[in-house]
Amino acid sequence: MVTMQDVAKRAGVSQSTVSHFVNGTRSIHPDTRRAIEAAIEETGYVHDSVASSLRTGRSNIIGLAITAISNPYFAALPHRIEERVADLRQTVLLVDTADRADRELEAVRQLLRHRPDAILLAQAREASPALELLLDRGVPTVLVDRVPATVPPRVDAVGVENRGPMRELVELLVERGHRSIALLAGLEGIPTTTERIEGYRDAVAAIPGGPGPRIEHASLDPDETAAAVDALLGLAPRPTAVVGGNNQATIAIMRWVREHGLDVPGDISVVGFDDFEWAELFRPRLTTVRQPIDELAEATASLLKSRMEDPDQPTRIVRLQPHLMVRDSIATIG
Repeated sequence: MVTMQDVAKRAGVSQSTVSHFVNGTRSIHPDTRRAIEAAIEETGYVHDSVASSLRTGRSNIIGLAITAISNPYFAALPHRIEERVADLRQTVLLVDTADRADRELEAVRQLLRHRPDAILLAQAREASPALELLLDRGVPTVLVDRVPATVPPRVDAVGVENRGPMRELVELLVERGHRSIALLAGLEGIPTTTERIEGYRDAVAAIPGGPGPRIEHASLDPDETAAAVDALLGLAPRPTAVVGGNNQATIAIMRWVREHGLDVPGDISVVGFDDFEWAELFRPRLTTVRQPIDELAEATASLLKSRMEDPDQPTRIVRLQPHLMVRDSIATIG
């Protein structure tokens, strides 16, 4: 069996240096790191993480509990986070909470069985029993994407600005002459949904003589979401523009438009909060708010590293600015 001593001999370094490398307990010079990585590759050495965990009290595992991995946005974000966390010599263990508080609690319990060094959590709801459990256990925690109105002490949070960018998106429709603008919002009880609705209401309230807000919510059930879109767009008078509160809502809107033989933007203008890879492949290309996923992952890793190094430091909240991507899905009225 290949040992750590064999790796050290092949790399020309001490066994303690190899130990610090595989356990992530000390900064290693880049040249030394490359030599050790090459030696591990050449010898086929496999680190016994269980034994190491017993010795050091660290598992080198980060738990990531996030919702709806099938969602294009939440499919991309864990991948970016995993890349950044790998630089910390940590392995990400991913579980899907399915946007349900009960599933989220069970998912976090599963993660805790692996004794993670920290947890990254995208809360399924503002009131989260899972977060309460993490606070009770004293596990270093960073909230990702969804920043609650009140972040508990010794917990960090990172997300994008939602209210202002949503207001800007709706104001763009107003500038193009739209007065009747509907919103298919995300799930109720989620901070991002609440903040985006506030931004939508801010913009709609400023429309002179406008009909006011018209809001329905998407659901975890596709049939319920389809019914919500029909409630928004299937009754007369139909709004001249509709906003998707997230990328799944936008896709549901586009599906309804296609099924009813309507033209975008000729019959109705469509915009969405959340960009996704094929937004530019729709015809017309969709106007969206693009979230800075790489920056979000980078900030997550930075907060995570600091929180693990000092679990008792004050709460830190990072808000990033998304980008308005103006394309072809808005008609000009008047």
